Amino acid sequence: MKKLNSRRTFIKKGALASIAIPLLGSNLISCKSETQKEPNEAKTESKKLSILILGGTSFLGPHQVAYAISRGHKVSTFTRGKTKPTVHAEIFDQVEQLIGDRENNLKALENRKWDVVIDNSGRKVEWTKATANLLKDNVGMYMYTSSTGVYYPYLTDNISEETKLVLSMPEGLTEDEQYEQEYGVMKGNSELEAIKAFGKERTIVVRPTYMIGPADKTDRFIHWPIRLAKGGEILVPSKKEDPVQYVDVRDIAEWFIRLAENQQHGTYNGVGPKDAQTMQEFVKQAAQSFDVKSSFVMVDDYDFLIKNKVYYSVPWIMPHEKNYGSARISNSKSIAAGLTFRPLKETVNDTYNWWISDAITEERRQKFEANPNTLLAKEKDILESWKTLKS
Repeated sequence: MKKLNSRRTFIKKGALASIAIPLLGSNLISCKSETQKEPNEAKTESKKLSILILGGTSFLGPHQVAYAISRGHKVSTFTRGKTKPTVHAEIFDQVEQLIGDRENNLKALENRKWDVVIDNSGRKVEWTKATANLLKDNVGMYMYTSSTGVYYPYLTDNISEETKLVLSMPEGLTEDEQYEQEYGVMKGNSELEAIKAFGKERTIVVRPTYMIGPADKTDRFIHWPIRLAKGGEILVPSKKEDPVQYVDVRDIAEWFIRLAENQQHGTYNGVGPKDAQTMQEFVKQAAQSFDVKSSFVMVDDYDFLIKNKVYYSVPWIMPHEKNYGSARISNSKSIAAGLTFRPLKETVNDTYNWWISDAITEERRQKFEANPNTLLAKEKDILESWKTLKS
């Protein structure tokens, strides 16, 4: 059997490869549902914080910036100055924008004081170690943006914050496993460097699963808003019991700020939805975002899917071998610590409206929608093959 593309191999080619590229967006990205509007708009009565965000101009950062400012906090960002924020761009007039490079130039951070630092760009252990040690005497708390990738290989269910991490590279890995493991080892050791410098009671680690929503440069989720909007006969890869996990980037961004306000030190899985959900439940619920008729063809044969190079369709990751538990991660501690979730319909609608708006170019849309390697392009042929196999 052909080895699966790992849970993050495709992100290597998309998300991680384009971290420095600005995310496209528009004012629609800041809209909130009626159920979210009241708590999100309320000004916090806690101490007004001075917040430093390492990064801050890409997918997660602008949402953090906008929410923090809406609650009366002061924000500084530290970037190379190459990525211009296009999500909540108007907010950045109120942001102190420091320029430097985590590889070799932290001068702008020297002899400065902040209440909180949020490390969104810790992509090397050495970067986290250097910034944490530089800032430990001048900053109150260090927040590190990690990943559920620290749990790879995902061999069990109900993975919690207490699950033992792999912190060194095993031998005998495939190319895909090598990348997956390296990413998790990097994130896990970066967490430790932050804690070593600041201490457990001054460190907050958030481990998000797949963040989805408007302005996601990776295009890892956009298949579903596009496809569900069209309606008709829709291919859904998964067995009946296959679980999915995902979280709206705005829910993570806003939760970061509330954790900082409350000084809720500790390690948390940034994982949704609130309750366990299968892929089949996800797609049926997400389809309610559009007023079109749809029917679903559940393709539940992993060998068939692998033969047709369908290894994932976020939020579905084939829960096979070392990815068995990738969508079986506990979020109970995070919910208790205040993580909340937008309705899935809002996430799907906002993502679709962003996709068809002027926020992105027609060239960008066509590059994805006409790509012959996507499930969007292959769906019709795969469905025909599946029906033939089943006839």
